[in-house]
Amino acid sequence: MSVARTEAAAKPLPGASTKSRKPTFRPEVQGLRALAVLMVVAYHVWLGRVSGGVDIFLLISAFLLTLSFVRKAEAGRPFGLVAHWLHLFKRLLPAAVVVILGVLAGTWLILPQSRWPEVLDQAWASLLYSQNWLLANTAVDYYAQDHAGASPLQHFWSLSIQGQVFILWPLVFAGAAGLLVLLRRIPACAGMTYRGLLAVVFGTVFAWSLAYSAEQTATNQAYAYFDTRARLWEFALGSLLALALPYLKPARGLRVVLGWAGLAAMVSCGLLLTVDRSFPGYVALWPTLAGAAIITAGQTGSRFGVDRILSSKPLVALGDNSYALYLWHWPVLVLALAATGVEAPNLIQGLAIVGASVVLAVLTTRFVEKPLRDWHWPKLRAWRTAVVIVACGALLAGPVAIWQTTLTAEESATAAQPRELTPGAAALTPGNAAMPAPDARIIPGPAALDNDWAGIQDPCVGANATLDPILEGCRQAVPEGEVTKRIVVLGDSHSQQYLGALAPIAAARGWELVTLLMPACRFGAESETRNAECNAYNQASAAYVLEHRPDAVFTVASLTHEEAPFETEVPGYLDGVRPFADAGIEIIGIRDNPRFTFNMPECVQRNGTEAHECSVPLDESLADPSPLEGYRGKVEGLHLMDLSDFICARGICPGVVGNVYVYKDDNHLTRTYVETMIPMFEQRLLAATGWD
Repeated sequence: MSVARTEAAAKPLPGASTKSRKPTFRPEVQGLRALAVLMVVAYHVWLGRVSGGVDIFLLISAFLLTLSFVRKAEAGRPFGLVAHWLHLFKRLLPAAVVVILGVLAGTWLILPQSRWPEVLDQAWASLLYSQNWLLANTAVDYYAQDHAGASPLQHFWSLSIQGQVFILWPLVFAGAAGLLVLLRRIPACAGMTYRGLLAVVFGTVFAWSLAYSAEQTATNQAYAYFDTRARLWEFALGSLLALALPYLKPARGLRVVLGWAGLAAMVSCGLLLTVDRSFPGYVALWPTLAGAAIITAGQTGSRFGVDRILSSKPLVALGDNSYALYLWHWPVLVLALAATGVEAPNLIQGLAIVGASVVLAVLTTRFVEKPLRDWHWPKLRAWRTAVVIVACGALLAGPVAIWQTTLTAEESATAAQPRELTPGAAALTPGNAAMPAPDARIIPGPAALDNDWAGIQDPCVGANATLDPILEGCRQAVPEGEVTKRIVVLGDSHSQQYLGALAPIAAARGWELVTLLMPACRFGAESETRNAECNAYNQASAAYVLEHRPDAVFTVASLTHEEAPFETEVPGYLDGVRPFADAGIEIIGIRDNPRFTFNMPECVQRNGTEAHECSVPLDESLADPSPLEGYRGKVEGLHLMDLSDFICARGICPGVVGNVYVYKDDNHLTRTYVETMIPMFEQRLLAATGWD
């Protein structure tokens, strides 16, 4: 959502000072901006859904930008790109910096320490207009930290895309002006107009980006949602609308119908469509065309026109504060929910959140945005405007850099502790079970917790020529010297987490490890409870095993859940591993670890290591008897392992054992904790398999 003001031919708002509004001001578009932000706020606060209002912001931004540059071109005025960019970002940055600083203060006061690195990274991304790319990469990273709440800065993704387009679009306008001079030298193109050339350019961008958006949304929606390329068509549509507007002259009655139809489609979009899962593909034409219809309807002059509502003083006034309201509403909502522990606000709580957001927005507009916009000194020289921009950036960059440096130093101090102070799972061995853990910092430190994940990075070798294309995630570790055993690790992230113990043991004993892993895809025979992609991956994994005949496969043999039943058999597990046994391949099946309804390390950081809230009873975490008992004796060569006594003890499954975080989120063990299990893991593995 841009802070640029509406510029298109219209009468000034009745009762408003003509000195305070440009003669091209269109109040109905300013009201449309206000209604769009109200939709965004209301849907976020009460419905927990995405409204489609942001798509309308993108349309309006390009619409206004195109009107401004086309007006300059047709009047023969220079574009002054550098001056334009400096002026634009001088208006955008101050309010954004104030909000980000407010978010940092709220983060320090409210959010658990493990979330601080994420917010600090996003503060940089928001300042540099790259938040959308950061979120795109995180959205498709299954192993990224799974935080219970949303980031208070994630809404900057749309502002980042707009900032990128605000740099790109003026280059297009300038490039088109230069290209037009060359084209007019060609007799066949002598009559080409600037609008006509821009229509061709933006029409091409619209067609390409919409096709790309539809394809990416269908195949990789989580990434496409934040992908600038998948959103360019929405800006191109706004530009095409601005170019065509002088030629769109529907009758007044039709404009009245267009306005109301557009409003109805706009308001209902988020209710009828799953915007967060189906956008920004062709379905996003719904809200953008709705916004285009309202803009096309314009000032109808009819008492029944929707513009009569959109041009009202309250909506226009809210439109003046819409940028700041968009900036504030999301962090206020996220931080309020984090502070109160409320999952979804009721009517009264929601009104309080909206009211606080409006107050902060008005104050920001009145005391930050407007004074800097009207400040005369920076307008005299371009370098002065640049100084203001740099000063705003430094005002945020300083605290963020200092905070990150402090976290890094604390993390180094935490990691440098003597290992005897952080025994982890060793604290649950019979000899240490009655001894209290020594006083020490919990490891891994909050800044390192997000990346505390076990994995093998080297791609598969040797068998690549015959590797099934489905098994793109294949990874291999080959020990130095003679290979004494070959083991294939099958399944999902719960198999992968045990590589923290299995990989060091394999390296020490000369075992070769091949990992065939797919997130959220437990290994077993084909099942209706799995999606088609997971079933296909398991089939391809099984085919790989049967073709290459390793000595053994490693799997997770049970499946834990957030709610009762807390642990079950893996669907189709015995049928999935039986062909391996028939081929003489041994199978190692380890019991799954508990899964919770909350983020365990964040609970510990909020409430302390001894808090009852962060210690879940064993009978609410795992089944008794274990599902593994139902497997015994049914498949020859199936060896079962249970390490739950080194995760839960004395009837409780805690978040910290031996000064080590057991979990990195609500269901994955930290690599650090699994590494403390190496001696117990090796002992149980050798005892189960009979290997020496």
